[in-house]
Amino acid sequence: MSISRRTARSVRILGVASASAALTLGLAGNALACNISEFSAVAKCDGTKGVISVTDKDPSGVKAKVSVFRSNDGGEKLVGEQEVEGTREGVTIDFSEDWKPNTTYRVHVKAGNQVDEDIKGGLTTPSEGCESPEESTPPASPSPSEKPSQEPSSPSDASEAPKPSAAESSPAASTGDNAPSPAGDSNLAETGSSSNTGAIAGIAAALVAAGAGVMFALRRRGAANNR
Repeated sequence: MSISRRTARSVRILGVASASAALTLGLAGNALACNISEFSAVAKCDGTKGVISVTDKDPSGVKAKVSVFRSNDGGEKLVGEQEVEGTREGVTIDFSEDWKPNTTYRVHVKAGNQVDEDIKGGLTTPSEGCESPEESTPPASPSPSEKPSQEPSSPSDASEAPKPSAAESSPAASTGDNAPSPAGDSNLAETGSSSNTGAIAGIAAALVAAGAGVMFALRRRGAANNR
């Protein structure tokens, strides 16, 4: 039984479409597969500490194990191992390492059955290491000329000492001033009352006599009126 031309044509079209789909899926699978070219490493400084950073830009997110080795007198020494799951933007992991300038490191990546090899070209550190912070310079000691003088104070300093008060500087009163004065040297005598005593006594006697005369005249006048 012969196949019609229309059926044969349909079969050919279906075959081409299948082949195209297979090719597309194959390319997509290869694009999502983990590849060593998606890993990179660099030596840098975190402050005064050395760090080796490894970045994984695998969009498939396959878990990978990263191992860092340092060349050491013809051999190698393991610095550290970490696991990482990459992204299209990239995921970075850090290894603390006090690296020296111009030192070679080998970075190995193992990601499932897809990758099991070293990063191409390895890693060589920069020619200059991480600088340590500068120590603060202590203040210079004062020169002999700047040291405080220990010479005794000049006489002028003594003149500025506090002076004694008047009570402390005045001499004590002599005991002779506290003795009682003689009776003849009373305050009344000192005011000159001895010279005016006679005049005052005469005026008093005249007033008494005048009063007595007035009283006598009044009595006589009263007696005359009673008659």
